[in-house]
Amino acid sequence: MPPGGGGGPMKDCEYSQISTHSSSPMESPHKKKKIAARRKWEVFPGRNKFFCNGRIMMARQTGVFYLTLILILVTSGLFFAFDCPYLAVKITPAIPVVGGILFFFVMGTLLRTSFSDPGVLPRATPDEAADLERQIDIANGTSSGGYRPPPRTKEVIINGQTVKLKYCFTCKIFRPPRASHCSLCDNCVERFDHHCPWVGNCVGKRNYRFFYMFILSLSFLTVFIFAFVITHVILRSQQAGFLNALKDSPASVLEAVVCFFSVWSIVGLSGFHTYLISSNQTTNEDIKGSWSNKRGKENYNPYSYGNIFTNCCVALCGPISPSLIDRRGYIQPDTPQPAAPSNGMAAYGATQSQSDMCDQDQCIQSTKFVLQAAATPLLQSEPSLTSDELHLPGKPGLGTPCASLTLGQPTPPSSMPNLAAEAALTDILPLKEEHVGHQFLTPEEAPSPPRMLAGSPLAHSRTMHVLGLASQDSLHEDSVRGLVKLSSV
Repeated sequence: MPPGGGGGPMKDCEYSQISTHSSSPMESPHKKKKIAARRKWEVFPGRNKFFCNGRIMMARQTGVFYLTLILILVTSGLFFAFDCPYLAVKITPAIPVVGGILFFFVMGTLLRTSFSDPGVLPRATPDEAADLERQIDIANGTSSGGYRPPPRTKEVIINGQTVKLKYCFTCKIFRPPRASHCSLCDNCVERFDHHCPWVGNCVGKRNYRFFYMFILSLSFLTVFIFAFVITHVILRSQQAGFLNALKDSPASVLEAVVCFFSVWSIVGLSGFHTYLISSNQTTNEDIKGSWSNKRGKENYNPYSYGNIFTNCCVALCGPISPSLIDRRGYIQPDTPQPAAPSNGMAAYGATQSQSDMCDQDQCIQSTKFVLQAAATPLLQSEPSLTSDELHLPGKPGLGTPCASLTLGQPTPPSSMPNLAAEAALTDILPLKEEHVGHQFLTPEEAPSPPRMLAGSPLAHSRTMHVLGLASQDSLHEDSVRGLVKLSSV
């Protein structure tokens, strides 16, 4: 109950919750904002497009790919809709079955070629690129700022044949054998064959077999559709005439025209890549004329096994190497993170202790600067006095080392404490206890300096000068003591 009050009801006290999350500046450097983890395909340096969270990888120029897709879908759809019903009745029901198997195989290999990683080589990190630059400078005998020769190559021996490894200025790596940089995708591709706009992707080590199976199966599908479309028109023309057959099945005319103009290029492309597979070459190597098929020549192909069957088995049935770019992996932070404490209280305690140590260090440095500033006028007021000439009762005398101390202007505090100056100031200005009062000497109590006569005029004048200096010393000690108390608070 409040004093002097009656028995009235006590007012309810309302308590507000205090937030323990302080917004002090000492916690801000250690608080990390939660940033959503990003995948590598989101910052991929090449000119590619990704779909389905990085599972699908294609080139940016995909217009021709959609044209390929439309031609296959439209032609096959018209064949299954207008030709297969008539042919299944008149000839055999196996025709639409075989056509369906070829269609799904063509679509599967096309999508597998277009949506997969062709064998892109990862680019060098900044540290790896810098280390490689140093190696090149050492190999060329030049300094980091000197002239660097344009050709950057390394030579390796493969099956007795010298192969040059060229340096890629974009990816900052030495390309492995048979690799090349695609100018459209802006990537170095392992065992680069060519960039195919019809599939919307590069053709390299990881998708070449699917590309070959795509064009081979597409050749069979095109020939299959073209042959049975002609058969359909011939059978109808035998019943109602050629013009009436074209009027009854106009879709067959469109299919025949598309297949006729495309079958030559598709079949020719399939035959060309069959030759490349049998000799274990790439389109890039064949166009440049890098190797000869004859083993006895100097520029024989070091990658060929010397057997057509073995070359085909290696290209079509060998293991598929994993992707090297890890496009669905998460980006790791570049800068090393500080080690996290075991719990939150430890983190707060460590932070607070570090802050207190910094504040204490700054306080010591500031106090030392103030002491130097306060002591300099006192010490410079009578530079000619020594410990033999000045000795007051109750005050320690100045030792020999301090007598030779040279005092200058105060200097601002530095990062390293000045132990010598601190020791000198402690000897010169000893701090008294708080309970001891100030003692002033009268002319009679002031002792005469040694080697002086008490009654001489010179001794009297020196005594008065010492009294004035003692008073000034006491005033400076009071000032310094007050500053020290303020700084300790």
